Amino acid sequence: MTMKTKLTLLACLFLGFSTTLSAQNARFATEGVIEFDRSTNMYAILQKQVNAENSSFLTQIIDDYKKKQPQFKVLKSTLSFSKSKTLFTPIEDTSPPIAWFGESPEISQINTVYTDLSTKEKITRKKVYEETFVVKDTARTINWKITGETREIAGYMCRRANAVIMDSVYVVAFYTDEIPVSGGPESFNGLPGMILGVALPHDNVTWFARMVNDRPVESKVLVPPTKGKATDVKGLISTLAAALKNYGTYYKTMLKAFLL
Repeated sequence: MTMKTKLTLLACLFLGFSTTLSAQNARFATEGVIEFDRSTNMYAILQKQVNAENSSFLTQIIDDYKKKQPQFKVLKSTLSFSKSKTLFTPIEDTSPPIAWFGESPEISQINTVYTDLSTKEKITRKKVYEETFVVKDTARTINWKITGETREIAGYMCRRANAVIMDSVYVVAFYTDEIPVSGGPESFNGLPGMILGVALPHDNVTWFARMVNDRPVESKVLVPPTKGKATDVKGLISTLAAALKNYGTYYKTMLKAFLL
């Protein structure tokens, strides 16, 4: 065996050892707190409101909005998690309300979502204008289709998955198996790892993690919300139908946003 061959063999052995050692030392987070940014494309949302009846005045409103306001409205939230439980919590938005939308669920964070991944129980505190409900349900079942596309989010390599929920809402999600917890922001879950990015392309909104804090989370933090009027999904839909009956063609859009 020549000296060159020996050196090549030694280099290969060293590389293999280093790779194995790196894999052995890799840390897979099973508890922590993830900080999310929800970004809504306000220009696109406003443009969708334009129709033949209102275009004469609404177009001017949109032009004025674009001159004074940023294109994206960004809201912050956290997702605390353990191996079997997650708690998604919005951070209060202190910015002035947008006159045209007020507290519309399309541009607001109205849900505090507790999910028990082992029992599939989901409890959501949902703010519906002046009222607050606590809705008990099972975790949403999502038929994901995992793709080969990848991207890095908050320092984690993530894989893309696609799905359709609520019959018509197209969802793109990115999850990482470096956090082996089947959770995610809002009610998005069910992938073989934590969801760090979600996009609803046709609804002009995204949720992306900007930081993952890999640290212990006390059990007293991961508890379901309790303050609000107790109901189930059927009862909530009945209440929303009565409250939104005068919204005309905008009814379906509002109902979808409240139930997301």
